[in-house]
Amino acid sequence: MSTFTATLQSFFTTFLVGQKAASHHTIAAYRDTFRMLLLQLHDATGTAPDAVEFTDVNAEAITSFLTYLEIVRKNTIRTRNARLAALHAFFTYAAYRHPEHADLIARVLAIKTKNTNTTVLTYLTRPEVDALLTAPDQNTATGRRDHVIILVFITTGLRVSELTGLTQQDLQLSKPAHLLCHGKGRKDRITPLNKETTRALQEFGAGRPPALPHDPLFTAQGSAKALGRDAIAARLRLYCAAAATTCPSLKSKTVTPHTLRHTTAMRMLDAGIDITTIALWLGHESTQATQAYLHADLGMKERAMTRIAPIGSKGLRFVPKGRLLSFLESL
Repeated sequence: MSTFTATLQSFFTTFLVGQKAASHHTIAAYRDTFRMLLLQLHDATGTAPDAVEFTDVNAEAITSFLTYLEIVRKNTIRTRNARLAALHAFFTYAAYRHPEHADLIARVLAIKTKNTNTTVLTYLTRPEVDALLTAPDQNTATGRRDHVIILVFITTGLRVSELTGLTQQDLQLSKPAHLLCHGKGRKDRITPLNKETTRALQEFGAGRPPALPHDPLFTAQGSAKALGRDAIAARLRLYCAAAATTCPSLKSKTVTPHTLRHTTAMRMLDAGIDITTIALWLGHESTQATQAYLHADLGMKERAMTRIAPIGSKGLRFVPKGRLLSFLESL
């Protein structure tokens, strides 16, 4: 076993699991990063993953991997930076175990994250939501499942990982109906369900065989395995294309599970719900992450604009009304 291989295994077992007690989401993200790195390194140099040494994963190799993520895999800069953060965490851990590679590790840790542009959030309007909900064929078991999934996304604002992680025991349909979702950073929260979503979930569960409390709520068709996030994203793309025939504005939008999460937040904001409540609903640690929805709310900006006097106008002047004032003015 190479030194790099032993250190990488120790990083996952001793450090992430044993010392930090990292969540399974973090471990999965770090695992995927190193899996892609080792495969890309093998394709580029022919070095087998088990034979990789620290000298093979120098700053040049890491930089080449980051370029591969952006150019070949078409990853966003945010994803590129997240992968780099995982690599930095490992090399920081390795620096204490292998001081003989201090120079190599320092050069890797010196690789900077890229600056990202702030983009306007994509969300669905009410007609687009209606079109997307009617796209699944509810005469089939798959269509009924997908309709419920879309409805749950839009009414609860769950992350895709939170939805795929739901089990039978996380669903409570008696009053008050709610979902217990296991959020990002091990933050569990209770999300209420409205009457429409509760009724849809009841009908969805009525036509299925009995399940154990720890069984996944949404399963792949014909199996007891939880539906994957890639499968959900693929189904959404399919229904978005179908819904675009009746709602053309969907043609210009890339609809992902996170788009539906944005839609939930924008619907709440449009209903006059304050930003603090929306942050709690979505499971944000602070309202800073929720501020992006304020920037995306065009309706709120339009209402503010109507309250501003046009340029060059003298502005509105208060005109008193009432019989007594009219009488005094007539004298």
